[in-house]
Amino acid sequence: MSSVSTDAFDSFPEWFVDTPAEWEKFKDFILSSSSLESCSIDTEADSMHSYETKLCLIQFSVPDRLAIIDPLSIGLENLGDFPDFIDRFQNVWMHGADYDISMFSMTFDWAPSTILDTQIAARLLGETKFGLASLLESEYGVKLSKQSQKADWSRRPLSEKMLDYAYNDVRYLLNLGAKFESRLEEAERKDWFYESCDTARNSVFDRDSRPENEAWRIAGWGKLSPKGLNYLQHLWKWRDDECRKLDRPAFKFLGNKDLFRMSMNLEQGVHPDPPRFLKPQYVRRMQQAIQKAQLVDSSEYPSKKVRGNGSRLDINEAAYDRIQAYRNKQAESLGIEGTMIATRGSMERMASTNLSEEERFEGVMNWQREVLEPVCSD
Repeated sequence: MSSVSTDAFDSFPEWFVDTPAEWEKFKDFILSSSSLESCSIDTEADSMHSYETKLCLIQFSVPDRLAIIDPLSIGLENLGDFPDFIDRFQNVWMHGADYDISMFSMTFDWAPSTILDTQIAARLLGETKFGLASLLESEYGVKLSKQSQKADWSRRPLSEKMLDYAYNDVRYLLNLGAKFESRLEEAERKDWFYESCDTARNSVFDRDSRPENEAWRIAGWGKLSPKGLNYLQHLWKWRDDECRKLDRPAFKFLGNKDLFRMSMNLEQGVHPDPPRFLKPQYVRRMQQAIQKAQLVDSSEYPSKKVRGNGSRLDINEAAYDRIQAYRNKQAESLGIEGTMIATRGSMERMASTNLSEEERFEGVMNWQREVLEPVCSD
């Protein structure tokens, strides 16, 4: 546990920025009085409560100050220079940055160029409980309340509990990052960390570039025939229309599992069996969507795509087993999870017989390839 008293963190000045004038004042103060070496940021959004996810809060810290920036009150039109402000810092620390990067990409078409993720650092150090609350408890003995975790961050005014929760997301982050960076250097994994953070950042942008007209391909779609995909596409569009009218996220209306199950039923020529909680008017419009799907000619069904955009992988099972066994051995030796070294998907590519060497190692980081060198060179 850290020898740093938590009193020091509790005494940080807190600044709530909720007007254009306050934003200008805050920005000028930070740039003129703080070191621009490192800052930390986090976000809160309303994906749990609205159809359209929107950025509701940005939490920010420098070594001696915390802030909450309120985009809903300031107005995004007055926060156009936020990316330039953050880009003045050499390093930007975040925790579990994946979602936050997506929010920044969606809102500003931008994300910090250098993101250091304390969650990635924790995993490379062998932490098995790498949620922020778990790490703060183990490192500082601090137990954070999770009461506001699923709060509606679009509501105003924000309660004191919500503000406390938001400030605490960045209160310890810079100190935690410094601790982990030092340990990574001792473990000779600092380069692994930087490469992993950069890869994670870029992968979010690659994922977010997926065409909108492919969003209906939910988990499990590959198990459906083109006929089933046709039903899934129409049912997804029906659900999306209902959620848009209700201003409700999809999971609060009808989950993907039910959507997939009904598509599978229709594919097999049986009743879709919609959940009983759906109101009659929703079921009626769902039936109209099904009737519309039934009018589609089979030649116009959605394509049954194969893995990725290329050929289906021809996997050498013996090679796969050899790679997996060596990965597990290395993971145990290094004291980290095996998936940090190679996921199932990347091992399948490595063991494929119908890809070039460059294609086999697509997405594999340099440090991962070095760890797996003996089996990678077979």
